[in-house]
Amino acid sequence: MWTRRAALARLGMAAAAGLSGCRFALEGPRKTPLGREDDAFLEDLERTTFRFFDECAHPRTGLVKDRSLADRNDEREIASIAATGFGLSALCVADSRGWISHAQARERVMATLRFLANELPNEHGFFFHFVNWRTGERLWSCELSSIDTALLLAGVLTCRAYFADPEIRRLAKGLYDRVDWPWMANGGSVLRMGWKPESGFLESSWDVYSELMALYLLAIGANEHPLSPASWRAWRRPWVEYKGYRYVSVDAPLFVHQYSHAWFDFQGVRDDTLDYFENSVTATRAHRQFCIDLGREFLVFGEDLWGISASDSAGGYVAWGGPPRQGPLDGTLVPCAAAGSLPFTPSECLRCLRSMRARFGDRAWRRYGFVDAFNPAKGWFDPDVIGIDAGITLLMAENLRTRLLWRIFMQNAEARRAMKLVGFKPEG
Repeated sequence: MWTRRAALARLGMAAAAGLSGCRFALEGPRKTPLGREDDAFLEDLERTTFRFFDECAHPRTGLVKDRSLADRNDEREIASIAATGFGLSALCVADSRGWISHAQARERVMATLRFLANELPNEHGFFFHFVNWRTGERLWSCELSSIDTALLLAGVLTCRAYFADPEIRRLAKGLYDRVDWPWMANGGSVLRMGWKPESGFLESSWDVYSELMALYLLAIGANEHPLSPASWRAWRRPWVEYKGYRYVSVDAPLFVHQYSHAWFDFQGVRDDTLDYFENSVTATRAHRQFCIDLGREFLVFGEDLWGISASDSAGGYVAWGGPPRQGPLDGTLVPCAAAGSLPFTPSECLRCLRSMRARFGDRAWRRYGFVDAFNPAKGWFDPDVIGIDAGITLLMAENLRTRLLWRIFMQNAEARRAMKLVGFKPEG
């Protein structure tokens, strides 16, 4: 079923329909073939998940809450700059699908970029991880975060490519260009994970495969203060094997194989080491098998119920997953693990998500879509949703259906330049 904007793009009527403010036109039926029921499920999943970004973004600052109750926007005021990056991208999806008007989407993006550019505290262009959603004030003495700034910028650049608005383009360019990437490397070949005004750079660096690919590509492709392309070769790519699956990975949750792929299109290309898209396909299949094997310990796990990634638990937030086994696994299921891998293994992920909703109903599915996590054996269903988990769910579902985020984001010349500089070439 064609969306309003897709149909207009096909007919060349976007301007006549009052949509001339959108730079990006869908390129015809570049969709993943899905059955009607699967597509309808994903439409419901996306639209329901978008409510979080619609209701939990501050109307003046545009900052998106780190988390909220799963059935309503609550009184907490903690925003995440990474969730804000996902939220900016979500506005492009909502506009393209007609869930909000083009004018609404444009104004919300504009307000957010103005606040980011003119009011939100930064150091060398980097932002603090957690801030007050009304004021932008730093919270919890948190770090200036390199990866979370990169996820925010991915959303900023998505909006720059999507909206044909001079101010949006100017503000987005300014936000990207003021980031001093070599400063975050602190004289080394790899980027530090963060910096604090009280103590300086964190000891930890982005020096091994993870969600870091978007971070390095944004740094290498930058117009101002770029990082050397040699930094792409400076981080390690260790191999993992599990039940016949072999892939580059680390002992980390499944999301490390997902986040960069929400924006950068790695399909059909590789550098001199790896096909990163196929690597994430293999990682997802290995993780699913790992969860099936856990069925001997946690009876709810199986071929159609699986998925563990960093999430809430009955005992608090946990960075868990596998293989190999990571964290105090207790039978908790995490919907965004499968949702974030939808483009990698569509049929397996769709069966899992549909099974979760069918079996657990409104205990697992609330106003903002799936709760962040749940443990059926313990009778625990998370009262919260988390912004970054909602974000990867929404963006990867849309990428599976229409490749929208990939096609928008890759219009940015900096993204294409970075991939060329580090040696990406078409397969074969």
